[in-house]
Amino acid sequence: MDLILETPRLILREMRHEDANSLFEMDCNTNVHKYLWQKPVVQIDEVYAYIDMVRQQYINNGIGRFVAITKDTNELIGWTGIKFVNDHVENGNTNFYDYGYRLNEKFWNKGFATEASNAWLDYGFNQMKIQEMNAYTHSQNGASNHVLQKVGFNFMEDYPDENGITWKWWQLKNLEFRNQNLER
Repeated sequence: MDLILETPRLILREMRHEDANSLFEMDCNTNVHKYLWQKPVVQIDEVYAYIDMVRQQYINNGIGRFVAITKDTNELIGWTGIKFVNDHVENGNTNFYDYGYRLNEKFWNKGFATEASNAWLDYGFNQMKIQEMNAYTHSQNGASNHVLQKVGFNFMEDYPDENGITWKWWQLKNLEFRNQNLER
């Protein structure tokens, strides 16, 4: 993939092996994983395996998570983006476009998730012509729930996972996105 998206403060580009150390720094943090289903990584090989999986998604689905890099300091702050979910069932759904993000803790509460989200929604709905995008968050992850609501996602329902943890299911349709942008 040759796709690069830019926002006022970020460059969003495909994930590469050279990103492993920065991703490891983010993913070994217990605070970053507080509201995720997997535990923090303990070995960098886990990050390389994740990068390989994401790169395979680029090949198979034409899209996947991208790293987010600040323009001013050239720091990798996390990942964000659209992926096509066809490898598992989430809240009774499969074969859907999922929007997600994960940021290094030192970049939380600076508006980066919202900024990247707006760029990805624009790309997904206007360039990829996706008709419906979904997202899911831990029910207690107030920051992520707020970001999704702020960028236009609609809360659809709470649902339990196989471990009894409650998640929130979010959805945004292309037409709703277009109408929201006309109102801005």
